[in-house]
Amino acid sequence: MQYRDRIILELLELLELLELLELLELLELLELLELLELMSFSVDTIDHLVLNVKDVEASAAWYTRALGMQRVAFESGFGLRVAVQFGDHKINLRPADASTVAWFTGVNTAPGSADVCFVTKSSPETVKAHWTALGIAIEEGPVKRAGARGTMTSVYCRDPDGNLIEVASYGDD
Repeated sequence: MQYRDRIILELLELLELLELLELLELLELLELLELLELMSFSVDTIDHLVLNVKDVEASAAWYTRALGMQRVAFESGFGLRVAVQFGDHKINLRPADASTVAWFTGVNTAPGSADVCFVTKSSPETVKAHWTALGIAIEEGPVKRAGARGTMTSVYCRDPDGNLIEVASYGDD
């Protein structure tokens, strides 16, 4: 076999290999697209979150007084529970010593391990003045922060369990 013929054969073999590789890559891409179709959803909003607290009633009173939320009680399969509600959202107040069977929850149930940001239309100065009048210590603020909708101005305090509570306002509100 001549040198030229051997090169042509080798090139044809390489071309077949490349076509096989392209076919494999195409199959992998199709599998990825199928996976993406299976996971083609996104969440719209937060319905509720759960805070582990030492004293449910003290926490409910604090969130009502400090943040203007409404205390609500609701029935569960294991009895009456307490939450605080604002707008379309609520915070369930879970006693830290509640059974994880009675109240299915995260692995870490230690009070004071949360860091939550709420948005208000009130000015940061109004938030700070309200908290100061209630004797709530200001941890920081007003300070500029990067929020989900852009730059916001935040004021920070702690709830009775030590959770970091941030109340922010956007300039466009």
